[in-house]
Amino acid sequence: MESFISHHFHAKIVSIVLLAILALWSEKTSATRTFTIDTASQKFYKDGEPFTYVAGSMHYARVPPYYWKDRLLKMKAAGLNAVQFYVPWNFHEPTPGIYDFSSPEKNLVGFLETIRDVGLLAIVRAGPYMCAEWEFGGIPAWLLKDDVDVKLRTDDPVYMRNALRWIMTLGRIIYPWFYQGNGPIIMVQVENEYGSWYACDHDYMNRMYLQFREYMGHDIVLFTTDGDGQGYLKCGSVKDFMYATVDFGITSDVNGSLKVEQDFNKGPLVNSEYYPAWFDEWGGPHANTAVGPVNKTLDDMLKVGASVNIYMFHGGTNFAYMNGAECCPYKPVVTSYDYDAPISEAGDTTFKYMVLRETIGKYHPLPNMSIPANTTKFAYGKVPLKFSSTILDTLWQVSPAGPTKSTYPINMERLLQYYGFVYYRVRLTKSYTNANLSVPGIRDRGYVMLNSVPQGVLQVGDVTVLKNFTAKANDFMDILVENQGRVNFGKGMLGQIKGLISNVTVNKDLITGWYNYPINLVKAAGHTGDQTLRFRHFPRMSFDTSLVTPSLYVGSFLVDKSMTPPADTFLKTSGWTKGQAFVNGHNLGRYWPVKGPQITLYVPSSFLKPYPAKNHVMFFELEKAPCTAGQSCMVEFVDSPILNGKSAFNSTIVEKMERDARYDWIKRKVVRPGA
Repeated sequence: MESFISHHFHAKIVSIVLLAILALWSEKTSATRTFTIDTASQKFYKDGEPFTYVAGSMHYARVPPYYWKDRLLKMKAAGLNAVQFYVPWNFHEPTPGIYDFSSPEKNLVGFLETIRDVGLLAIVRAGPYMCAEWEFGGIPAWLLKDDVDVKLRTDDPVYMRNALRWIMTLGRIIYPWFYQGNGPIIMVQVENEYGSWYACDHDYMNRMYLQFREYMGHDIVLFTTDGDGQGYLKCGSVKDFMYATVDFGITSDVNGSLKVEQDFNKGPLVNSEYYPAWFDEWGGPHANTAVGPVNKTLDDMLKVGASVNIYMFHGGTNFAYMNGAECCPYKPVVTSYDYDAPISEAGDTTFKYMVLRETIGKYHPLPNMSIPANTTKFAYGKVPLKFSSTILDTLWQVSPAGPTKSTYPINMERLLQYYGFVYYRVRLTKSYTNANLSVPGIRDRGYVMLNSVPQGVLQVGDVTVLKNFTAKANDFMDILVENQGRVNFGKGMLGQIKGLISNVTVNKDLITGWYNYPINLVKAAGHTGDQTLRFRHFPRMSFDTSLVTPSLYVGSFLVDKSMTPPADTFLKTSGWTKGQAFVNGHNLGRYWPVKGPQITLYVPSSFLKPYPAKNHVMFFELEKAPCTAGQSCMVEFVDSPILNGKSAFNSTIVEKMERDARYDWIKRKVVRPGA
């Protein structure tokens, strides 16, 4: 017994000594891990050695967590040594003071762990504003609940109080992950493209800088990003305190764009957003930028020793309601954020990927690893959807708390409904014949009904008056309003309240006595499996047959027995008109195939259930389904995306250039016998 105790005691002493040695080694390692800017040599220094980064943007909020590692490995295989990403404020603070960093898709620490494990560095764009074609540029819509005129991105006390709290909270989470503490984060961006904001509030940017320093320490490199013009940099940065970088796309004058940065501050050359293509808007062409000019500009930047971030290297998806919008005029961004990036929306490496990888390899050693294979895609085929319920019949499920009664319509923010839909209902007190229904405050798209019969569509900035409006006293008039996404850039962000934001009149009569129903479609999607949705009325058709009562359609399918886990797929929405699609309760995003260019919605494998479980599909069709209520409508799951449907003719020239470039590149890679 004595020898056992002695052995145990000595083992414990050895363990304590080993732990002490490890602690000292860790402290020494941490002390020698540095990332700084040297103004004399105008270079980044990492651990005392000159350093240049080639980064790519990937937004974890746009990629299912299941695929974070896959996408990051593909980025590393392309020769990138860093990943740059935004932290969306509205994604993590959906309710004032209530933060969510623990849900799987919001697990920021988990994403940082994955970056570290893959062997990449991290560049964090902390906000509070991010742009990124993301809803409201990442700013929470609840800021507008009590003060619709809050002065965003200024020293306004309402905005500043909440923004500073966000920075404090985020700083405490990411601080342990800084490079100096053995984490992957080498730089943190303060604000974003502030030089393009109308306010040019230097007091605001000074306070931002001080708050970042207070909660993120003095070792981390803080930087700003703005356009390549002196005017942008003067408003967008705090000279001598934050390092000002620039962003620009394809250009024949790389030196001229980078000189703007050098003239403002002494340090390394950096393009913080180099654009390989662009995003899509509903009704516009699909972005398709030929790889030749993209590659040439990248080569020119790497040749002069610039650090570069390729925005986007992998775009992902605007799931649910998180797409932004451009202004002015108002143009909402599509669900896909494919961006014609080197890695596609579904995570496939592209021809553009291979060409850029080759160029990066000229200046930076490529890692000794193979490029991860693209994930399997599968066409699950056609699935019948059956009419389930009109939106009116299912109000008790999608708005379980019931309506808020009011004299005048209440906007979405006051109803605490920040995204999606609100259903407005009123009983008319008199009859009208060939009248003008005026809804100047429609934000953004509204469907007018009388006793469930569609009367017409209203659209912000386009059609806000419904002519020849005829109704009887005691008729119910309903207006289902869709928030299509808040503006994410420029002065158009001001006053971005949604729903019905002003009074409704018929001729000169003010319509009062409203019932305001916030709509939660996730609740309906959760009931599709057990078929608890029930209908009392079939959908009704408008007089000109172009519209049908907004309704829910449901169906299910099985994944092939051999697929464990299931394969990725794409939901083809051809034949449908406009609405929101769900699979197993996951909100895939908006579809609008009649507008284009996007036709399919990406369905990642992690959203699907393996055999023999049923996979449930729900469509909330706003305008017109491809069948009547008594029939089955079809949707189809296909194995390749269609992102250039409606507006394909706009991209034929670019696509030909791309084919020619691909052919030339392949010819160069062919090794002929005897060569």
